[in-house]
Amino acid sequence: MSLTPQSSGAVDLSRRGFIAATGALAVSGIASEGSAAPAAAPGKAKVYFSREISAASLRRLYALVNGGLTGKIAVKVHTGEPGGPNILSRDLVKALMEDIPGGTIVECNVAYGGPRSTNEGHRKTIETNGWTFCPVDILDEEGDVPLPIPGGKQLKEVAVGKHLLDYDSMLVLTHFKGHPMGGFGGSLKNIAIGCASGKLGKKQLHSEGDKLWSGGPRFIERMVEGGQAITSRFGERITYINVMNRLSVDCDCMGVRAAEPTAPDIGIVASTDILAVDKASVDMVYGLSEAHRHALVERFESRSGLHQLEYMKELGMGTDSYELIAV
Repeated sequence: MSLTPQSSGAVDLSRRGFIAATGALAVSGIASEGSAAPAAAPGKAKVYFSREISAASLRRLYALVNGGLTGKIAVKVHTGEPGGPNILSRDLVKALMEDIPGGTIVECNVAYGGPRSTNEGHRKTIETNGWTFCPVDILDEEGDVPLPIPGGKQLKEVAVGKHLLDYDSMLVLTHFKGHPMGGFGGSLKNIAIGCASGKLGKKQLHSEGDKLWSGGPRFIERMVEGGQAITSRFGERITYINVMNRLSVDCDCMGVRAAEPTAPDIGIVASTDILAVDKASVDMVYGLSEAHRHALVERFESRSGLHQLEYMKELGMGTDSYELIAV
């Protein structure tokens, strides 16, 4: 059975309703470097935010959310297609890696063909794009393993890169942007699609029956379930940072074909709660002027993208109630 993309109204989150539900963004306090971070209100997740997109800002935010990371740390980054103009700044990531001794950038091969569909081509693309300052592990270079999906409705397990099991903790370092099928690509998409193996896992997430690349609410649910497998694997030893710049409606997998951004850069968002960090990022897009948010909002809603937030909440992956703390 094939599905066509549906509006967010199909999952009870219209744009107007979404804005009414989230209200205005509130900043609870200021945390300066070296000071204790303010506590969030009871029942709310702490989400740290900096308008400044710089190495110093990224490192400050990481220091606030990295308390659960121990042992061998995987840093999940979308390293991009050859020459992609929107991928994360290598200089920013290089500076952050100084604070993660022994940290390793991790990726998986892709299912859609092109240079990143093979180990050799992927390695060449990684080098071309400048990810040469630290080790990069292609997780499915030697195959994949199944991870269970607690509470999954669409899938009970997903194949992830075999090397994932070598790591004790994970930092999910994400370029937040739109996405052709998911509506938006935040921390959830980065681990769900990004850790699924190219030969099997990504096809499990993208397939509706015998049809590959099906979109719509059930694809969104499979993607969330893929993320649930990763968050369950790491438990409290996983944390999330979304860098909100170069906000194209397209994923970094589009490479040089990605649409030029029409929204301004917003800043960096960080949390130990995956639902809170992605919801805060979405809220910030909706908080832009109509002219600046229009293209991204259309992409979010036409692809049922907001259902990511609903289904993460249903699966108990975090809270959508958060306190924004400016840093």
